[in-house]
Order: sequence, then C-alpha cells, then structure tokens
Amino acid sequence: MKIFVLDAINRMGIERLAGFPGTVLWDDPRIGSWREHADGIVLRGNTPITAADMARAPHLKAISKHGTGVDQIDLVAARERGIAVMNTPSLNADAVSEMAMAMALAVARQVAFADRTLRAGKPLRREDIDGSAGGTGGRGMDGKTVAVLGLGNIGRRVAERWRLAFGATILAYDPHLPEPAWGGIACERIARLDDLWGRADLVSIHVPLTAETRHLVGAGALARMKPTAILVNLARGGVVDEDALYDALAGKRIFGAALDVFEKEPPAGHRLFTLPNFVGTPHIGAGTIDSREQTAVMVVEQLVDYLSGRPARNRIA
Repeated sequence: MKIFVLDAINRMGIERLAGFPGTVLWDDPRIGSWREHADGIVLRGNTPITAADMARAPHLKAISKHGTGVDQIDLVAARERGIAVMNTPSLNADAVSEMAMAMALAVARQVAFADRTLRAGKPLRREDIDGSAGGTGGRGMDGKTVAVLGLGNIGRRVAERWRLAFGATILAYDPHLPEPAWGGIACERIARLDDLWGRADLVSIHVPLTAETRHLVGAGALARMKPTAILVNLARGGVVDEDALYDALAGKRIFGAALDVFEKEPPAGHRLFTLPNFVGTPHIGAGTIDSREQTAVMVVEQLVDYLSGRPARNRIA
C-alpha cells in the first residue's frame, strides 16, 4: 500500500500513517513520482488532479480530499477510471461558520479599518467611526436580515448562529437542497435570487464553485443590494465577480465586503485591499487547530480503510 500525501496536513494525521512504511510525504523528493507509484493520495488546498494525472497513475485507487471542496479534482475522469474520491464534510463547519460571523462583524463594526488606521499612525477619533457623525460609522447586526446562500453543513450553522445570537431574520437560498432537508431550518425559503438581494443586510455565501455558481454575485446582484448591505464569501473564489465587487465598494454602493477566498490565491497585491471597506484573509476559514487535527485524522483514516478493503466513507465519486 503506497500512500502519497501531496500537501501538508496536521501531525495527527501523519501519526496515523506510522504503520505504513510506503508513505511518502509532501516534503520528500519522491513526491513527484506519485503518478507512477501511488495506490492512494491525500491532498488539500488547490492541488489539481486532472484527467491527465489519472491517466498516468495506473495504480491509483483512491483520492482523499482534506476539506469539503473538490472542484480541483476531475470527478468525471475519476468515475470513468473507478477511482474513489472522498472528502471530509462537516468537520470544518464550526470553524467556517465562526469565521463567517467574525468577518461580517469585522466589516460591520469597521474593526479592520480601525486597526489598520491606528497601526499606520494616522489620527482616528472614536467619533469618526462610532456613528456620532450621522450616517458614518459601524453598523450593528442585532435583529438584521441575513441571507445565506447554500444550506449545507456550513450554511446551516451560519444561519442558526445568526438567528440565535443576533435574533436575525434568515433568508435561505439553495435550489439543490432536497425537500425533506428543509425541515427544521428556521428561515424564509427564497426561490429566486432576485427576490433576495434587496432585502438582505448581510449576504453570506456558502455554495460550491460550479458552472452555475461562477460569478453568481456579479454587477447585477450588487446593484440590487442595499447601500448598507455587507457581502461575505467563505465558499470559493469565483463565486463573486471581484471586479464588480471592487466597483461596488469603491463607489460605496454597498457598505462593505469580506472575502476569505479569491479567484487567484494567494491574493497578495489584490486591488480590493486598497479599499477601506474591505476585509480579506488568505483562505483560512476552516483553519483552527481543532478542525485541522480532526480533518487530518479523517482524511488519512478513510483512505487507509478503503485501500484495506473496507467501505468508502464520504465517497462523492
């Protein structure tokens, strides 16, 4: 059994591989030979696994993905070749939902703007940012309307936390959620996105990146949003049209936005970072010590189980 771990994962997962001497880790010079030798691979982040990669991997039986998103894996090719693809759903839901709220609040209360201003040694009076000057300053979130796009494990937690902690009214959009799954979600179900944009004080995005969702939030959607609204994306880069978002923020057509994911990562030098009403982080939404330990263990154990002849867990292809 030869396992290649293509990307760095938490040491808790590596410890589970101690009994498999054929394991090759990401920092081993042999890692580039995975296509020729691997029975199974572990990957995370944006490492692509293409149809061409699979065609060169005659022994490859399984791919175990650290995290939920699998848009960098050619699932059609995997199915055609009988290669099992597994992910690790749910384990990062708490971490991502916490981060979604943290980023929304950082924008609403202008935390990042205040911090950047003070660190730069520039003058900033509390009256400039606490609402004393009429319409300027931070915004409260208590009792506001929160639109959640995507009601998977993460989206559900985001909706529930805003509702319980802030008394928010939840608008929920997910055209692919099975009818029975809507039960127990305290929300107003929205069938058409055009009915959502103008009502939301916060739009929180938690959908996968697909042909259907690419640039789901573009110039048209942003134009329909309230000038006091906030946009947060912790799903995938590409769901938001970043050029359109820049124009909307620069023109102050919405209050602010926060992105943890970008079309090109890492996002160093992105012009969005020149705007005071923008907060950005480098795809760290799922990254807490707790979630990384749990995910590393699962991503390794389910691969080992499958290669040992046990049923696949969390198989998506």
